[in-house]
Amino acid sequence: MALIKSVRGFTPKIGKDTFLADNATIIGDVEIGEGCSIWFGTVVRGDVNSIRIGNGVNIQDGSVLHTLYEKSVIEIGDDVSIGHNVTIHGAKICHGALVGMGAVVMDHAVIGEGAIVAAGSVVLSNTIVEPGSIYAGVPAKFVKKVDPEQSKEINQKIAKNYHMYSSWYTEEDNKEHK
Repeated sequence: MALIKSVRGFTPKIGKDTFLADNATIIGDVEIGEGCSIWFGTVVRGDVNSIRIGNGVNIQDGSVLHTLYEKSVIEIGDDVSIGHNVTIHGAKICHGALVGMGAVVMDHAVIGEGAIVAAGSVVLSNTIVEPGSIYAGVPAKFVKKVDPEQSKEINQKIAKNYHMYSSWYTEEDNKEHK
């Protein structure tokens, strides 16, 4: 069972039909929408400021979400995919965006709607990633624009797939077969 911990009078709020992996950790001033999945080893630490996560979001294994005390918050829109081992620190991730595996997104950065942050990239503080664009590198820089419909299709497909994957862990037939 996931660790859900109240801190400083804040108790996490978890939306319906949201999967929390057994060793996910959700702390403090955190609100998670409906139909989300928070995967194994993920830490969503709202102890020093607020973290707001929309609907249909998947935050994959080993990711860490945190903020700066009284200075930054995390806002994540709907249908966002956060890849494995991502660090998000006090940033805004808009609807339908994808943050690739191992990326780091720093305080006050904004990842625009339908944007893609490539795996391993570092998005520095205060960087604005334009909607529908791909950013890559260390530090992350503009690579190219992507077709908005193609971006939406790809990013929503990943988000929907993760919702399906999470159902595998809650289905009654998830018992050992004889």
